[in-house]
Amino acid sequence: MSKTNLIITYCLLITITIFSACKSSDDSMEPTPVRTFADVEADFQALDTSPGVHDFTLEALNGVHYDFRVIVPEEATQEARPLVITFHGATASTDAHKNTDCYAEPGLDTLNAFILSPFTEGGLWFSDYSQQMMGDLIYLIRKYWPIEDDKIAVTGYSNGGNASWLFSKFQAGTISAAIPMASSYDVHELDGSVAVWNVPLYVIHGENDELFPVETTQSWVEATSNAGSDVTFVIAPGLGHYVPCDYVPYLKDAAIWLKETVWMD
Repeated sequence: MSKTNLIITYCLLITITIFSACKSSDDSMEPTPVRTFADVEADFQALDTSPGVHDFTLEALNGVHYDFRVIVPEEATQEARPLVITFHGATASTDAHKNTDCYAEPGLDTLNAFILSPFTEGGLWFSDYSQQMMGDLIYLIRKYWPIEDDKIAVTGYSNGGNASWLFSKFQAGTISAAIPMASSYDVHELDGSVAVWNVPLYVIHGENDELFPVETTQSWVEATSNAGSDVTFVIAPGLGHYVPCDYVPYLKDAAIWLKETVWMD
């Protein structure tokens, strides 16, 4: 056999060996398991629900993750407790949902409730992602944690206040009340009619709000109230838009309203 033929034969043997090895390797590889909602539920059940503040990242489906904070009350270890969802405003911070010590925790402390503070990028609560996240989290929390199903409320500041209007309107079967703060939510439908909320609202707004003029929010509150919505409107004297922590006394009053008027404890 010539030297040229030897080289060709040798190269062919190498090619066949490599191909066989690759094929054998491919055959032994198992397909990547497809994540199911049952997997999401299992991971959710494994979350720490001891009393205190917990920050979680939950892997959902299709590579999506949910970031959220939960404050678990002491009483949750003995009996079911209410749930209050607080929405953060528009921001570039990825830790916006962790700012609960500003107003949510001190403002809602008398309720001894679970507090859920979810994160959505930019505070865009109208997005499909946000809608899916909230649907999943509310479902999981109601199913696996000791929640009083008839005592679920929403609150939020600025764009989070707008989210309170949004979710209380479209999830009235789940949410029992809303406390929007420093919000600006147009209550008119596309056809020009005024929308009616089927849950009571306690709307708090700063007298000197620089971003959302109080007159605008008040006009929309009056419009939906005249149409049949149950709305309490409170103006915070002297307060502007960029001092959310100063709204704690007003949120405390709203918590009393929620407890004694809506939930009637």
